[in-house]
Amino acid sequence: MVRALLAFALATLVTCLGALGLPSPADAQQPASPRRIGFLLVAWSPESKMVQAFREGLRDAGYVEGRDVVVELRYANGDYDRVPQLAADLVQSKVDVIVVDSTPATRGAMRATSTIPIVMTNIADPVGSGLVANLAHPGGNVTGLSTLMVDLSAKRLELLKETIPRLTRVAVLWNTNASYSPKMIEALKAAAPALSIELKFVGVRTPKEIDPAVWAVSRAHAQALYVIDDSLFEAHRAALVKLASKVRLPTMNASRSYPDDGGLMSYGASYGDLFRRSAGYVDKILKGAKPADLPIEQPTKFELVINLKTAKALGITIPDSIVLRADEVIR
Repeated sequence: MVRALLAFALATLVTCLGALGLPSPADAQQPASPRRIGFLLVAWSPESKMVQAFREGLRDAGYVEGRDVVVELRYANGDYDRVPQLAADLVQSKVDVIVVDSTPATRGAMRATSTIPIVMTNIADPVGSGLVANLAHPGGNVTGLSTLMVDLSAKRLELLKETIPRLTRVAVLWNTNASYSPKMIEALKAAAPALSIELKFVGVRTPKEIDPAVWAVSRAHAQALYVIDDSLFEAHRAALVKLASKVRLPTMNASRSYPDDGGLMSYGASYGDLFRRSAGYVDKILKGAKPADLPIEQPTKFELVINLKTAKALGITIPDSIVLRADEVIR
């Protein structure tokens, strides 16, 4: 009798709560499913500092992985041919948003879906590459952050010359598949005469072509190697930097990951900051914002990084003017 009365009371409570639009005890025990974030990586590995920075951005926005969100990572390791399948896999996984780390990853995601929102973490030239209509109103399902890669290309050459005043011959390594590289090449060509620098451009398309290209640069008596940053080189930067050191070529890049791995110096947007900020876009989209309505932002934090250990190994004395301006000096 008592059990029957308790069961009747509980049923009555559930009915009343439902009538009032309030959750029943049974409903309260059913947590909402975590939102699914796909992350398509071509340049950086899942264990990289950049991905860690993105995850920090999610935490800063109040998300707890496993409870609020699940991050599904797909890594192409610099192999463009794998991108279409990895992008399709994320779409089939029914993710709520896709985060991309490069121009090739963005293109792959755009070909795979026109409806799932896509957030770019650090794209060199979103408009020039044809990814969006314009920065203020990107349109479509794509938004995110740009790196000002092209705008800063000449500045890197100037810093390299200031660091090594005797510099007259610089080899430029570039990926012939990268859509933004021609603009950077034009900017470098325009800046070189005033710096009394002769440029030699060496283009590659695949990882297998990197080593022969660096050896060819060495045989041509180049005094430094300027790498036009790209997913291909970023994914294989450790091997690239090691070979450059072997043939005694100081390197200049946009990404601080190069001097972290033993390159001479880098100057450019803080990729870590961009990856962290991209989590803010994800937050807005998960809360209902449309990518087309979110303007593409540019970098606000830049960093000059010098590796003094590498300089010493190469017999280069870094001027005090450069050391004092560096945001970080690796000793």
